[in-house]
Amino acid sequence: MEPFLSREELEALKRLGTCTVEDAIETFDLRARNTGFTSSEVSCVFDDLPPVVGYAATARMRSGERPMSGRSYQDRTHWWNSVLSIPEPRIVVMEDLDEPPGVGAFLGDVHAAMLKALGCVAFVTNGAVREIAAIRNLGLQVFARNRALSHAYARIIDFGSPVMMGGMEVRPGDLLHGDAHGVVSIPHQIAAAIPRVAAELVARDRRVRTVCESPDFSVEKLRATIKELP
Repeated sequence: MEPFLSREELEALKRLGTCTVEDAIETFDLRARNTGFTSSEVSCVFDDLPPVVGYAATARMRSGERPMSGRSYQDRTHWWNSVLSIPEPRIVVMEDLDEPPGVGAFLGDVHAAMLKALGCVAFVTNGAVREIAAIRNLGLQVFARNRALSHAYARIIDFGSPVMMGGMEVRPGDLLHGDAHGVVSIPHQIAAAIPRVAAELVARDRRVRTVCESPDFSVEKLRATIKELP
């Protein structure tokens, strides 16, 4: 498990928007700029809620076909121990292996209550969720492909392994940040520096906006401001 952040460092990240976090990550040039975040395949369900930050607890599931044996979503409850092996705050990231995904939902109000009890702040899936009004009342943020009215044959296939989520690879313990725009993975080695870099970027952008919003705006002033930026 990679080193994890202090409570103060996590709170500093929570005060940032996900777009700003991604902008800060890009300045370190650690990965290609079209990687490390979810695509439009995964959308924020409660886009008016504040950003969430947490460490990924991964699992994979299916729901489209009847299992060969056993029951459906109640099986393999020992995956809870895998969730608890991840430091708090936790974000469950569950890959739906069906093609197409999202036939049935693993997460409903009961599982949302379970995840909250396990110290989870969000649930991310390329599949479906259900009973979203009840989930919102529990305070669990959700990112998903679609909404479904049934569990269908939802059950966990495995857990604790890397998953693919909207084009983003997620490994157990990865640090994730999410808001209305989606979810981004923050490399551990730069995580503590992100708030500082983000503040510098926000200040830089504020200079440009001030010029654009000025009553005496001119292209010459904008060009000069851009030229002076670090």
